[in-house]
Amino acid sequence: MLFKYNNVYINGTGTVTGPYEANGPLSKYFDKSYQDLYFGMPTWEQAESKLMIDSIDIVLSKLGLTKFNVDMMISGDLLNQISSSNYAAKDVNVPFVGIFAACATSTLSLILAANMIEAGQVNTVLCSTSSHNNAAEKQFRYPVEYGAPKKNASTFTSTGGATAFLSTKKSNIKIESATMGTIIDLDMKDPNNMGAVMAPAAAETIYKHLKDTGRNPDYYDLILTGDLGVYGKEIMKEYLLNEYGLTLNKYEDSGTLLYDLKKQPVKAGASGPVCLPLVSYGYIFDLMKRKKLKKVLLVATGALMSQSMTNQKLSIPAIAHAVSLEAIR
Repeated sequence: MLFKYNNVYINGTGTVTGPYEANGPLSKYFDKSYQDLYFGMPTWEQAESKLMIDSIDIVLSKLGLTKFNVDMMISGDLLNQISSSNYAAKDVNVPFVGIFAACATSTLSLILAANMIEAGQVNTVLCSTSSHNNAAEKQFRYPVEYGAPKKNASTFTSTGGATAFLSTKKSNIKIESATMGTIIDLDMKDPNNMGAVMAPAAAETIYKHLKDTGRNPDYYDLILTGDLGVYGKEIMKEYLLNEYGLTLNKYEDSGTLLYDLKKQPVKAGASGPVCLPLVSYGYIFDLMKRKKLKKVLLVATGALMSQSMTNQKLSIPAIAHAVSLEAIR
């Protein structure tokens, strides 16, 4: 499903990370980083909520605003009942929409906010997400204290919080259009190979976006997927070519950019809802503001898994949502 926008802008962003991200190749693009995984909180789950709250405080401070200037907050995360978002929203105390799209949450929140702003229903929206490596491992796999071995195809859940502030006020970056994806399930059941699970969903959303807009891949200076990682990235390109006859010449995956894959022990790369916004809100937006990139398609990818269903040996559905951005003079 394609949406077009005439007057929706990203006015500012806030990004906060943990130590792995701070020691990666994009560290200078983050607003704030911690060198431990607790951030002064007693548990990893509470630490994750703090990351989101910090990112909200940062973007509002950058813009010289307070929560009284915010009409709505849209947010989601990986934890059960999107608890990080709920506790962060409690502190912000504005009308709140909690969403779950796993690692596709960031672009879904942008789409929902842009739709309401374009329709004149709200004027300003905070779009937030977060993830925490240790909290996610404890919930979906094994607590890190177990020292469970990882497959080479497994990805490393990124630790961070990211928030974008959207409004009708003109800024350097405009949301031009968006494509909401559909669930793709190719009967894959391996929770340690999320890149392969999500790759077909990313390919379909990219294809549908290009088809519905009448564009070819080279229209964009960059197409950036969320967190397919080293192997999922290649699977996506092969699937896109075989199924839809499309080749991407200007394509990257956030999961392969966030960490130094040669030096950091992250296996196939980064994952998590915050992976794409950490890379895009810092590094990619900097390139757009300097006009190194003028048109960018963000495609966040999500594996819609749960412990209960994977333990029942069911397949893992996936989804991807795309947002088209333009650099404005």
